[in-house]
Amino acid sequence: MSAWKILLTDGLEENGQAILRASADVVEKTGISADDLLQIVGEYDALIVRGRTKVTPAVFAAGKNLKVVGRAGVGVDNIDLNAAKEAKVTVVNSPLATTVSVAELTMGLMLSVVRDIPRADASMKAGKWLKKEFEGGELYKKTLGVIGFGRIGVSVANRAKAFEMDVIGYDPLIPAEEIKKRGGVPVTLDELLAKADVITMHIPLTAESRGMLNADSFAKMKDGVRIVCAARGGVIDEEALLQALESGKVAAAGLDVFTAEPPGLTPLVSHPHVICTPHVGAQTVEAQGRAANDIATEVLAALKGETLRWKVA
Repeated sequence: MSAWKILLTDGLEENGQAILRASADVVEKTGISADDLLQIVGEYDALIVRGRTKVTPAVFAAGKNLKVVGRAGVGVDNIDLNAAKEAKVTVVNSPLATTVSVAELTMGLMLSVVRDIPRADASMKAGKWLKKEFEGGELYKKTLGVIGFGRIGVSVANRAKAFEMDVIGYDPLIPAEEIKKRGGVPVTLDELLAKADVITMHIPLTAESRGMLNADSFAKMKDGVRIVCAARGGVIDEEALLQALESGKVAAAGLDVFTAEPPGLTPLVSHPHVICTPHVGAQTVEAQGRAANDIATEVLAALKGETLRWKVA
């Protein structure tokens, strides 16, 4: 019998499960409720989640044998990192796996908000021919403001340059010289808000970043700015965004993430100038395969006491 027991609560691609099964007993409980998780987590050495499962202080308290929590993906805002540290449980993720997929979706949303592609498609499917109503804009020679110049932000910047956009970047954690090396023109947040024709968010959700784009931020932007966010729900004040859309300050927004998920049919979701996708930035065959491989090997490394590539806590 294997030395370790590993619990999967949000599914994992087969390639990752195969890696785990070579060294551990793997139990899949996709969709398990929070209460049921508390009843069984104490039996396991490792827990692997995606974004659905909330790994709360109660989970860590109940996980008497828990040694590692793995997040198949990047964001760990569904894992209480302070509770993990108190419980002496290692937290790892797979931050490289989804970079390309999120960057490509961001470009798709960007093109959609400047050309109104979804509404044009919907009008055709309704039997209409509204050619003159769908006069959009170009990305060519526009200024893209990238908030968050890490892996995904840089990947978006590189793709935007293929459209001959001018890329400016702001990141509270990355020095200006490093932003330059990564291909952006470093600016302050206020400068970015004032100069950008399109703003794209690529920052994690933290206490500091929550509501980073708010009513004050929108007031500093150009009239007719476009907003794209495939980062984390909560980094944009959604009520303030809705008001900016209603006033025309923001011409359009493309959102893959929301403060509450699923958000339901809110005024923001139903707004005619908002293009929404259901948090699918990482939902590609390629990204999910990479995430499964990376998190499986990283969780096993943590259990074995080996050097970790992506330790979060």
